[in-house]
Amino acid sequence: MHAYLSLGSNVGDRHAHLSGALATLAAGEPRRVSSVYATEPVGGVAQADYWNLVVELETTATPHELLARARLAEAAAGRAREIRWGPRTLDVDVLLVGEEAVDDEELTVPHPRLYERAFVLVPLAELAPELVTADQLAAAVGRVERLGTLETLR
Repeated sequence: MHAYLSLGSNVGDRHAHLSGALATLAAGEPRRVSSVYATEPVGGVAQADYWNLVVELETTATPHELLARARLAEAAAGRAREIRWGPRTLDVDVLLVGEEAVDDEELTVPHPRLYERAFVLVPLAELAPELVTADQLAAAVGRVERLGTLETLR
């Protein structure tokens, strides 16, 4: 099944954090990666712009298994959970996992703010335009500027 995860970084070597996370998240599975986008932070905490992308995995992993991979990738990047919506070396969100729905204390899939945020919808639409409508894109909040691919940003 197809799973979509959002990755963002705005502290330290953003390229290295995103690249390292892709290796952890894909775990040998086929993947496609969107372009990288410079995006303004959400949540009202003053901080630098993020680099965001979406990865599509062809996976048999459950949503909770993908969440565990996401947490491993964040830990490997030195993520500290100190300020809600604050700066971070790496943030990984599980957006969609096939047709599965999860709503528990650890995880909600589809991601509850998926259709509110341009930094998620723009790269998701790049990979899977059938999942995002023009109206959803128009209503999404936040400045998004395409920077290129991870390969071109080295």
